[in-house]
Amino acid sequence: MISNEEEVKRPLNFIEEKIEADLASGRTQTVVTRFPPEPNGYLHIGHAKSIVVNFGLAQQYGGKTNLRFDDTNPEAEDQEFVDGIMKDVSWLGYEWAGEPLYASDYFQQLYDFTVYLMKAGKAYVDDSTQEEIAAQRGIPTEPGTESPYRNRSVEENLDLLERMNKGEFEKGSKVVRAKLDMASPNMHMRDPIMYRILKAHHHRTGDKWGIYPMYDWAHGQSDAIEGISHSLCTLEFEVHRPLYDWYLDQLPPFNPRPYQTEFSRLNLNYMVMSKRSLKKLVLRGYVNGWDDPRMPTIAGLRRRGYTPASIRNFAEAVGLTRQKSITDMSFLEFHIRQDLNKTAARVMAVIDPLKVIVTNWPEGKVEWLEVENNPEDPESGSRKIPFSRELFIEAEDFMEDAPKNFFRLSPGGEVRLKGAYAIQCQDFVKDENGKVVELHCTYDPATKSGQDTTGRKIKGVLHYVSASEAISVEARLYERLFNVEDPTGDTEDAFLDNLNPDSLHIVQNVMAEPSLATAQVGDKFQFMRKGYFCVDPDSTPGKLIFNRTVTLKDSWAKSN
Repeated sequence: MISNEEEVKRPLNFIEEKIEADLASGRTQTVVTRFPPEPNGYLHIGHAKSIVVNFGLAQQYGGKTNLRFDDTNPEAEDQEFVDGIMKDVSWLGYEWAGEPLYASDYFQQLYDFTVYLMKAGKAYVDDSTQEEIAAQRGIPTEPGTESPYRNRSVEENLDLLERMNKGEFEKGSKVVRAKLDMASPNMHMRDPIMYRILKAHHHRTGDKWGIYPMYDWAHGQSDAIEGISHSLCTLEFEVHRPLYDWYLDQLPPFNPRPYQTEFSRLNLNYMVMSKRSLKKLVLRGYVNGWDDPRMPTIAGLRRRGYTPASIRNFAEAVGLTRQKSITDMSFLEFHIRQDLNKTAARVMAVIDPLKVIVTNWPEGKVEWLEVENNPEDPESGSRKIPFSRELFIEAEDFMEDAPKNFFRLSPGGEVRLKGAYAIQCQDFVKDENGKVVELHCTYDPATKSGQDTTGRKIKGVLHYVSASEAISVEARLYERLFNVEDPTGDTEDAFLDNLNPDSLHIVQNVMAEPSLATAQVGDKFQFMRKGYFCVDPDSTPGKLIFNRTVTLKDSWAKSN
């Protein structure tokens, strides 16, 4: 996660302290972590933090990280999600140890462990319904009641377990439960379910298994089988830790034995972070797929123009604590601006074009002027842009009755055009509705950029494009997907009532400088004065589409 120089500059976080104590005591010889996503959807920015934590800490201490898919629920899982997760982890810049691993790799071992617990009288087959099991568990302040099937004989339990797996019983008719403590104040310890009957085709094991393990049963044992030294997970799993430890304590000793440590999950305002909620947005058509640039998925952020470095830097800046908190979306946007400011070429594109005729410029003459690509990157070089008699500027850059502090164009006003000349507005033309549609200006040849001999101080600098050489592109202007800071609400679907109806505005016929004609999918630019943009995969040879990654400043906070 951090370099040696950075280690000197800041104190260790609580997980680093634990790892260093474990290494010093000899409990851990090699740091081995894992990232264990369920392949039932695409990863989001919260998963990105977990990726940075698990892979980063292992790298920091010379260890390794396993990528292990928690594929224990075949009804919701798909190879598409497996492939998407691997792409996301690689794109973020991390390599997992060896081949990807799967909880399904250990289905036979988990089954054998279950037999071991049944023989020890610590697991049983229960015929109770889901509702009956919930009633048996009761409430945390009062003891639960034991299942009437809790004291079945070892022989009967083993027989029923085998028959469950062979498919002799209907889905929901039986489960396997661990025998713990029905009076425990921790509800997860009240005879938790270990297996349920699904009779579902698994994307890797096919129809071999009629029963599938629950997360709590599969997770800790998979960690132990793989030799995970530090099982790092988010804070909502803290109440699961006693069960994690209990399962491991009942089985023959593992060396090394994994230990679970929790940290606070990443939550963003103006966004939902539940995979279930994100799935509803996709399946109900509120967004255009998991990689919609308005989504907090890694695929969506990538398509929008976010860089791996910006997401890694953001995750590291958020840091590791055990304090529940909500991170402001502007903090994420700050990090992408920081990154793109250094790397994105500056180009000129006019989103709302207003024609300018330079009346004293010769008709048909085009002058190609040299401008720098990125003032923040001395190695970025320069390019040529055209200047001609007919130009386009942004309509908002002209005001007929301008206030004193308006440093753009107005009647009689003067501005400098980026990399070109100063122009002065002499006249303007309105259409039948009173809208200004054309400006008539003159240019001063003595004000050429880099060769100005006038000494005049002109405050306003505008971007522009030459009308004759401009290319027409599409711009997709994204705002936040939700219009309230906490969109979750009190009911499961309340978040849908808080969708921002103006989260996407598509602008056709944006006028862009000709250098953009060769832009490729994924290329990133700063449209001067308008924001950072990225070429969208929907682009075709005849039509470039640009997604706005982020504005140049945090305008959202000011407008809400």
